[in-house]
Parts: sequence; structure tokens; C-alpha cells
Amino acid sequence: MDSTEAHKFLSMPLAELVALADNVRAGHGAVKVDLCTIMNAKSGLCAEDCKFCAQSCRYRTGVETYPLKTVDEIIGAALHAREIGAERFGIVTSGNRLSGDELKRIADAVSLIQGRVRIKVCASLGKLGLEELGILKKAGLSRYHHNIETSPSYFPAITTTHTFKDRLDTIRAAQAVGLEVCSGGIIGLGESWADRIEMAMSLRDLGITSVPVNILVPIRGTPLGSGAPVQAADAIRTIALFRIILEGITIKVAAGRESVLKDFQAMAFMAGANGMLIGGYLTIQGRSVEEDRTLAREIEKAWTA
Repeated sequence: MDSTEAHKFLSMPLAELVALADNVRAGHGAVKVDLCTIMNAKSGLCAEDCKFCAQSCRYRTGVETYPLKTVDEIIGAALHAREIGAERFGIVTSGNRLSGDELKRIADAVSLIQGRVRIKVCASLGKLGLEELGILKKAGLSRYHHNIETSPSYFPAITTTHTFKDRLDTIRAAQAVGLEVCSGGIIGLGESWADRIEMAMSLRDLGITSVPVNILVPIRGTPLGSGAPVQAADAIRTIALFRIILEGITIKVAAGRESVLKDFQAMAFMAGANGMLIGGYLTIQGRSVEEDRTLAREIEKAWTA
């Protein structure tokens, strides 16, 4: 599918598009909701200028700041992730790069989690090279997370302190050392529908394993803090478009699903999503784990009925 074909779906009635996307999901045998959770292992004081982010030191957002958590704290969070039913546990740090000491601590934590906790470990640690990613792979990391955030065309309007190519370099380096890659982005940054289609096609062409779709939650103090919220119907249409373009790739609904979709969260899964983050986000609280696990069971029941 090329962009011209994809644009035709923008005028399709939403109900028809949702049904089409659900058929694509079913055609690839996705009958289970993939659940993962993340920990904010190092918060705030990031030197980057991403206009949506509460953790940038350039904006006054009141976000909590702290250095990298200890190995024991990271292991404890992994144990909690397993207890709440997550299949994957993600270690996330603020900032564009890790120091050597920070990398070693995370690698040690990953190795110990592999020995003590039955859960797959992912990490989102900013820009890393082949050697650094190889250390994490050897420690037992299975997947690296590095969002492209938006389309290549729109990226300079969102971030100026690093480039879209920087993002691609890290993704390709992670793939080169044998790590799966999770990469997605955010809708509601002021991008066009053409940008959303371009982002989905970029992810498809990169051979990404899992794609989180975040819906902007405006953070007071950031340049996008007073933006108009995404409409629920537009979020559902975006997810459906991503499913049709990305076909069998896992699509996870992430931040913003609670505030934007509200009572229509199940529609995201009828429109092609087959995964979600549970237990909250980096600086935003989600809904209760039990509510999300109940939703996942109901969706899986509907898919296999």
C-alpha cells in the first residue's frame, strides 16, 4: 500500500473503516491483548526540547525529578509488573544518553531480573550505539523502545535538539545487535493526517515489532500544553489506519486512551489495536490495573466468540 491508497481511507465512514481494520487484525490471528508496563527509572532534567514532554528541563511543569533508581528498586518494579499481569516490563529513563555507570546499573538489573523474575524486559534509554545496545542484549534485554514520535516531515516542528535520523540510527543499531524494536509516536501534536499516514508507513518500512500509539495529554508548562484535545473519533480512525498499514504488527494504545477515549476504549480494540500499557505512564496516572485486565479479558472473549 502506498500513501495515495492510504489517503482513501480518510473519507471512508468510520464504522466501515473500523470493520475493515478488525478484519485485518483477525486475518493475522491476533486474539490476545498484549499487556506491558513501564517504570520511570530516571525522571526529569532532560536537556532535549521535545515540545510535548513534561520531563524537559526547558519547561516548568512541576514534574518530579530524581536520578537513576537502584538495582533493587528496578527489580522490585519488575516483580510488581509480573504481579499485575504484565507480560513485559519496560525500564525508561529521561535524557538523550546514559552515562557509562548508568548503563552498567541497568544491565546489571536486567541480568538479575532474568534470573529472578519471569518477565520479558524492555528498555527505553535514549540514543545508544551498537556497543551499548550489545551490552544490554547480552544482559538479557529482549526489546528496545525508541519512538519516532511523528512523521519525518513533521519531526523538526516538535524537536530541534536532535534529528529524525538520530532516532533511525538508534533503531537500526538495536536491530543490528538482535533486539526487537518497539517504536511508535504521539498523535495530537499539530500534525496532519498525511503526517500520521507517513509515520505509520515509516514504522512499517523499519520492520518494527510493536507500535505504541499515544494520544497527546497536554501538559501545562510545555509548548503544547494548551493545544486542542484529540477527538475520540479521530483517535479511533488513526488506530484503524495504523492497523491497515501495519497489518500484523502489534499495535498498543498507550497514554491518552483514558482521557480521550473514555467510555469508548473498547472501540480502539475493535479498530485494530491488540495491546495496551497498564499501570500508568511516565508522568501520568492511568486507570486501575483491574479495570484494564477486565477490559482485556472482555476483548479477548469477543475476538474468540
